[in-house]
Amino acid sequence: MSASLLLTLGLALANADTTPIDCSACAGWNEAQAPFRLHGDSWYVGTRGLSSVLVATPEGLVLIDGGLPQSAPLIAANVESLGFRMDQVRYLLNSHEHFDHAGGLAALQRLSGAPVLATAEGARALRRGSTAHDDPQAGFGDEANGYPPVGDVRELQDSNAFTLGGTTFTLHASPGHAPGGSTWTWRSCEGSDCRDLVFADSLTAVSAPGYRFTDEPARVEALRASIARVAALPCDLLVSAHPGFSGLFDKLAAREADPARNALLDPGACAAYAAGGEDWLRRRLESEAGAAD
Repeated sequence: MSASLLLTLGLALANADTTPIDCSACAGWNEAQAPFRLHGDSWYVGTRGLSSVLVATPEGLVLIDGGLPQSAPLIAANVESLGFRMDQVRYLLNSHEHFDHAGGLAALQRLSGAPVLATAEGARALRRGSTAHDDPQAGFGDEANGYPPVGDVRELQDSNAFTLGGTTFTLHASPGHAPGGSTWTWRSCEGSDCRDLVFADSLTAVSAPGYRFTDEPARVEALRASIARVAALPCDLLVSAHPGFSGLFDKLAAREADPARNALLDPGACAAYAAGGEDWLRRRLESEAGAAD
């Protein structure tokens, strides 16, 4: 990364809140990662532990997820190192409204001027800059869950889609991990080789201490429905909100070892990712039941 590019981004972000959030996992999540092409005009531009994807179209860019507040400069630098400009971003999309995926959105919006698209539940939290009171992780408190509020957030409903430059992006509501969870799909082409890409929301039953999924049967059913929905998506290439949960960098290493084969292309990836979420939920419910005995 050139010194001049870093200086330019630093000046642009001078009035944006990128104050780091300090958590036990944050340093690892925010480790720098060089951007790389996924397929066609879709690129990974996130950090080592928090996914962010850029999709280039003839009419502008779409950027999915913002990581932590301190991730925003890294994401923006990755975008610009590919030869794009942040002011070319037309839409910012969000997987869900937790600080590790939404924390950088306000700063990225300041750089781009683009609106953020989310579900109604997610939009309310993004505007407030904190999780909802009924979020399984709300018990961590405002200090742990807070992040810079986002100004321009526009609401989409389940299965709503929009098209930019010939590429159609569809929101698939995937609540459970968070009330406003969203999974995004689109098609990306390399010449005539067009593939279904999925940016999958988190499907893990994670909560603050004291929360019991067993006491919230509607949430359990919502999470199970989200898991089933992701499993059934047309899916040639998967990027999960936390890349490690879908083995993204293992696949990248395999592709680099054998450039003739794009190991990132894996039609079974969504089903395997969903199976992991179902197994996590099963173990969580069994653990809660055991604790109650």
